[in-house]
Amino acid sequence: MDAKWVDGLPEPIAIMMIIIHSPMLSELGITYPQYLVLMVLWEKNNQPVNDIAHRLLLETNTVTPLLQRMEKLGIVNRKKGETDKRQQIVSLTEKGKNMEEKAYELVPAGMGKRLSACPLKIEDYQQLAQELDTIIDTLKK
Repeated sequence: MDAKWVDGLPEPIAIMMIIIHSPMLSELGITYPQYLVLMVLWEKNNQPVNDIAHRLLLETNTVTPLLQRMEKLGIVNRKKGETDKRQQIVSLTEKGKNMEEKAYELVPAGMGKRLSACPLKIEDYQQLAQELDTIIDTLKK
């Protein structure tokens, strides 16, 4: 069976990330995929759908329904591009912008608690992150 990749991680790790994040994100009323979209938009607001999809290593037809649900929740707005009317630009609403601080309070603290029992040191996590980045970069080519 081929390994599936979600958020750049092998399927078992991606599933664990969803399971671990779910209780933290439920306080915000969002899912893990919605959180990933928000992280992209918090970094740079007003992005085309295809840029968001590319950043998340997903297809636009996967991201579009996710954005539609987020729009119904009042977290994002979608509008036609000014220069290319076929393009949809996604921007955060005030509600979406205001979620950033709460998410940064919940997620790092929650992950810290979960990982505190792990015998790895911070350097080990940093090395793992670099190795995963190398794998992702290689697979993108």
